[in-house]
Amino acid sequence: MKLFAAARRLFRILLVVIRYRLDDIILDLPMPWWLRATSYLLPWRWLPRRRSALSRGARLRLALEGLGPIFIKFGQILSTRRDLLPLDIAEELAMLQDRVPPFDSAVATALIERQLGAPVGQLFARFDSKPLASASVAQVHAAKLRSGEEVVVKVVRPNLRPVISQDLAWLFLLAKTAERASTEARRLHLVEVVDDYAKTIYDELDLLREAANASQLKRNFQGSPLLYVPQVYWDLCRPQVLVMERIYGVPVTDMTRLAEQRTDMKQLAERGVEIFFTQVFRDSFFHADMHPGNIFVSTHQPWNPQYIAVDFGIVGSLTPEDQDYLARNLVAFFKRDYRKVAQLHIDSGWVPAETKVNEFEAAIRTVCEPIFEKPLKDISFGQLLVRLFQVARRFNMEVQPQLVLLQKTLLNIEGLGRELYPELDLWATGQPYLERWMRERMSPKQLLKNAQAQIEQLPHLAGMTRELLERMSNPHANNLPPPWREQRDHWPLRLVGAALLGGGATLAASAQSLSALATWPAWLMLAAGVYIVVRR
Repeated sequence: MKLFAAARRLFRILLVVIRYRLDDIILDLPMPWWLRATSYLLPWRWLPRRRSALSRGARLRLALEGLGPIFIKFGQILSTRRDLLPLDIAEELAMLQDRVPPFDSAVATALIERQLGAPVGQLFARFDSKPLASASVAQVHAAKLRSGEEVVVKVVRPNLRPVISQDLAWLFLLAKTAERASTEARRLHLVEVVDDYAKTIYDELDLLREAANASQLKRNFQGSPLLYVPQVYWDLCRPQVLVMERIYGVPVTDMTRLAEQRTDMKQLAERGVEIFFTQVFRDSFFHADMHPGNIFVSTHQPWNPQYIAVDFGIVGSLTPEDQDYLARNLVAFFKRDYRKVAQLHIDSGWVPAETKVNEFEAAIRTVCEPIFEKPLKDISFGQLLVRLFQVARRFNMEVQPQLVLLQKTLLNIEGLGRELYPELDLWATGQPYLERWMRERMSPKQLLKNAQAQIEQLPHLAGMTRELLERMSNPHANNLPPPWREQRDHWPLRLVGAALLGGGATLAASAQSLSALATWPAWLMLAAGVYIVVRR
């Protein structure tokens, strides 16, 4: 991290905190007296201040907007957790989902023309300079292609990378400091979590990657009644510009319009859960930014509702091993087989091998038993995760960085389910799908497919076996020669030898008699030169 840039960014964050009085919001939270006493060390709190006309929720939202995309995304995640936040703060943070202030349209137009290499008037039959929507990383303009299709043009905000780099540098510094100072922080793998988040946020800045994600997701749900993904126009896509089919739907949070078109809310909520499990387990490719601003509902057939997804900058995937362990864990949870849950955690390496299964099983039962047979409105996954983390701390369970995106997506799904159909039973909806997926993994068709994949690997395995046997039969064949046997190019030394030869020959030629005692330097130089030049 460049010291000057880092200090300037830290000063900017401090100014935003002071301007919007975020310290007042923090100090209103329950905390130990000694921590509250540190507020008297903050110089700006010594000065008289006017009472702000803004609510605490508005101050928090404006502060996050002013601090940039990393903070905005944090606010977006918080906005889905109405069970964990006061209502006034949750309502304000919900505005971060699709109402982030836009940047100058002239700047956006210039960037589009620079990326596509032509004026927008030549590229499009119509281009709306006023943004259709604006988010933390990019904004969207409506347009119409020369061929007649209605599209949206997404363009990345300018000068984002330096700000993101500085924020991530501070996060890395905090994570490394915490890991040095705390065993709890090391157990949480904070540096790995920040590293994964850094890769994710940088991926969002590359719209070609988003276009590829959208194309993959569209293939996965081609013809599905569950989810529709807009078409990508690849000829007009660049790293900072993305052109996609324009969709028309109802925002998933617009309950009034959904009710007016008589949407089946129960089926809509259940399909949201089914989409999540399908993406995670069938495809191992899931939309990991499913906050309400990125989800719409089709106006066609409201009795058979279909989701429409946008913004594919963040996607997640799991390895087959993680898929298997996760599915078996969830099925065991649904069946309340807590001993199997405990054993799976040990087998997967998520908790130390020396963990006592009986104690771990009892701790999991204590956390999970109260949540079953309750509707979603009565279950807080946020509080459940807090208690699970307490259990994890007791048994030295390590947080898995590859599952962080999945946990975030699950929290978004829960927040969405609360809005659509509070009576939804997430367990009853997810259990049949998982059990079916587990059966399909063991079906003759899948076993035959796995066997075919193994057969395709046989030539490669045979080659590896042959190489291993050759190395075992002649273990020193590929060893490097000892340093004293290495053939090195000693041209600088040989150049010295040649100079000695030349100097010796000159002295010998100038001597009156080669047998004279005074010619010994010439003979010495000639001998040394010959030795240096011809030696290996």
